[in-house]
Amino acid sequence: MSLRSGGHVRWAFDLASWHPTAADLLLATSCIQPEEKLRLSRFVFRDDFNASLIGRLMMRRFVQLATNMAYDEIAFARDSKGKPFLKNADDMTVDFNVSHQGRYAVLAGLATGAGSDPGGSVPKIGVDVMKIEHGGGKPLEEFFRLMTRNFSDDEWQYIRGRPDDPARLEAFMRNWCLKESYVKNVGVGITVDLRKINFRICSDTLSRDRTVCDTTLRVNGEPMVGWRFEESLIDRDHCVAVSLENAGPLTAEDTLRENCFELIDFNTLVEGHRPLLAIDENYCDGIISKEYKNLK
Repeated sequence: MSLRSGGHVRWAFDLASWHPTAADLLLATSCIQPEEKLRLSRFVFRDDFNASLIGRLMMRRFVQLATNMAYDEIAFARDSKGKPFLKNADDMTVDFNVSHQGRYAVLAGLATGAGSDPGGSVPKIGVDVMKIEHGGGKPLEEFFRLMTRNFSDDEWQYIRGRPDDPARLEAFMRNWCLKESYVKNVGVGITVDLRKINFRICSDTLSRDRTVCDTTLRVNGEPMVGWRFEESLIDRDHCVAVSLENAGPLTAEDTLRENCFELIDFNTLVEGHRPLLAIDENYCDGIISKEYKNLK
């Protein structure tokens, strides 16, 4: 396993197929920082615990590959908006973002050498994954009506202009995924007026083996220069969007095929690990007990 061209990674972890043993949990929970271990213990549902735990492991594995730092020397903190960042990357510019929804947890990461941009424009990255489904028992048009305030008029015109309900639902999820990847990148959350964040989708079809990168963005009517958006499918039921700021222009030979998401497994994530914490059987027993409570 290594970084791709330009210092990128795109990883997806299939949470639905991961059934960790007690030994897996003991190992995984010894490889996270104490404050993250406390944060994870507060989740009510085991699925949320698993997704967040895998997200923490993906972050640590990515930084290990990007910086060659020792696994147990990597230190994460959170900024004022709660976004994790690497505290001790003295000679690298490293940015990453994680997301989970449906059956997948995903990470998009980017690492560049210090001083690679004399102008001081630091590359930043955001990611979001969405399951393409509509629940709640309401007709799709009623669901759209309830979500009216989350999209611009132009975005709704694109969504409703698709030929049938499955295509309209996919267009809705694509736009939502794009917005989430952008607001996570800039760190503002979805409390902002999402109607002022206006995406223009040019390629109607997504696939698993090619990344679409011709979607453009206007915010408050102004075109966002220096931004790139990558979209693809992980499988037919999950779309994913990556937002990149100051990542540089694409070259003529860069098809971005390699920036589709790669499925990774638990053994890959913990390869080369060094525990940060002592094995805590009581903690893991509590997590397992919580799962049984949720099943009742």
